[in-house]
Amino acid sequence: MALEAKINEEIKTAMKSGEKLRLETLRSIRAAIIEFAKSGLNREMNEADELKMLNNIAKKRKDAITMYKDANRMELAEKESAELAVILEFLPAQLSEVEVRAIIMKIKEDSGSVDMKDMGKVMGPSMKALSGKADGGLVQSIVKEILGGN
Repeated sequence: MALEAKINEEIKTAMKSGEKLRLETLRSIRAAIIEFAKSGLNREMNEADELKMLNNIAKKRKDAITMYKDANRMELAEKESAELAVILEFLPAQLSEVEVRAIIMKIKEDSGSVDMKDMGKVMGPSMKALSGKADGGLVQSIVKEILGGN
């Protein structure tokens, strides 16, 4: 089932059950889908577009959580965390740090990279391979660690 159809079904369910926070979050996802449709690309949203959009929405929530916690606004941080949990339902399961590290090590070995000068050779393919499956910040920190940039 396409993401748009799935979101619309979830919105109906949330409306019937009276889950306000879930409904609000699902509507924000639907708004992003509509925004994509009106972007002028003149094509249907594919799975890669869906992943990119959901990751962007999730990243905004993660950033907001950090900012609210730094400002000691725990009630707002909790709300953002609850919204993030709803968004994560539509993303593929995230890989563990060990799994991410193994994939990056394989990419490093295949590319023949040895130090920080080769970061681009490892970072690009790593982000492509782990898109939607791991946080970009985690990937970057592991790549730096593996290439000796710490």
